[in-house]
Amino acid sequence: MTDMTDYSAQSTSLTLLGLGAMGTALAHAWLAAGHPLTVWNRTAARAEPLAARGASVAATAAEAVAANRLVVLCLLDDDSVGETLDGVDLTGKDVVNLTTGTPGQSRALAQRAADRGARLLDGGIMAVPPMIGVANSGGYVFYSGSRSLFDTHSRVLAVPTATRYVGEDPGHAALYDVALLSAMTGMFAGVSHAFALIRGEDIPPKDFAHLLAGWLTAMASSVYGMAGQLESGDYTTGVASNLAMQVAGSATLLRTAEEQGVSPELLSPYMALMERRVAEGHGDEGGAGIVDLLTRR
Repeated sequence: MTDMTDYSAQSTSLTLLGLGAMGTALAHAWLAAGHPLTVWNRTAARAEPLAARGASVAATAAEAVAANRLVVLCLLDDDSVGETLDGVDLTGKDVVNLTTGTPGQSRALAQRAADRGARLLDGGIMAVPPMIGVANSGGYVFYSGSRSLFDTHSRVLAVPTATRYVGEDPGHAALYDVALLSAMTGMFAGVSHAFALIRGEDIPPKDFAHLLAGWLTAMASSVYGMAGQLESGDYTTGVASNLAMQVAGSATLLRTAEEQGVSPELLSPYMALMERRVAEGHGDEGGAGIVDLLTRR
């Protein structure tokens, strides 16, 4: 039977599969903290700087996995995970997958791991490589799946950056990750449109950036109001600018884009959803009703 007792964070050895930019940053953080580390990468040359720092370099993924109970994956995608672990003995292993994927892929991998005698913890990294190994960088990793695995290795996993466990469902870390990244993508779309509007005018982008960052920060607190509306089911409580007002104001946004020679394609999809919600008789609501439109089956 596999020993499931907790390890000291100072004595835990581990294996890392994948030495891209993020994997390499993770490796350096664990080595700096004194953890014996075995690494493998499809392109072996990437491991040379880590070998110089004391990492053991495995010739194959199977050899790397065999070296330690704790095995961390940081590969390109879900297909890469499947290919790398194909034919590898996972019996008794604690597998931590930090490869970016979907909730469905994470759940399927957890089942495949269980079928092969391993426990799996899935992770969603909310950081970029320069934030790894830096105290108080603001980065963290969502983890979901085996709670006992997380508890066993939590101190080791917290070495590169902070950790946030979000539940037994192995798909939740990926879901949290993608949900936050999706919100960020929408924000970047709005930022791109805003900069396009001022481009060509006598407005220094850096000066405008200061105003833009301040405005977005002030508006960020609105997410709490929307969350409360979604939980209560009352989408009209505390609404300062309802959808009817926003739709009426959309004409000015579109007209300004036209005058400035800017495509409205980043704004138009959201505006169309607002117009639809108003047309259905919900003009007194805030933006929470848009969530219902997006999640209808």
